[in-house]
Amino acid sequence: MNRTRSLLLGAAASGLLVLAGFGIALAQDPAVVNAKTIRVKLENSRVRVFEAVLKPNDKEQLHSHPAYVIHVIAGGRIRSHGTDGKATEYELVTGDTLYRDPITHWAENIGSTTIHLVVVELKEAT
Repeated sequence: MNRTRSLLLGAAASGLLVLAGFGIALAQDPAVVNAKTIRVKLENSRVRVFEAVLKPNDKEQLHSHPAYVIHVIAGGRIRSHGTDGKATEYELVTGDTLYRDPITHWAENIGSTTIHLVVVELKEAT
């Protein structure tokens, strides 16, 4: 019984490692996995606010957001990659403020300008 259980646990762990290799593992905190491009400015029990700067050709690592709001300080062209393999390209327009539903993705700056954002992640009310 112990041998069977050990084999099953080993197979499950191996499967998770394989999925991680394909970018399908559980997504990470954007401020941790993208520490070079994101700086947390404020965090409390209701929100987390961070500043994100993506230079041309910068690529983020896979991460998740709860519902969030983006304010575009300096816009540009971006491509967002979902965990389903679909990619969406769009223009972030300077001065716009956008609401986004929860998402797990990674993004890349595909334009020729530096993108500068303030992101406000919304937390569940307690």
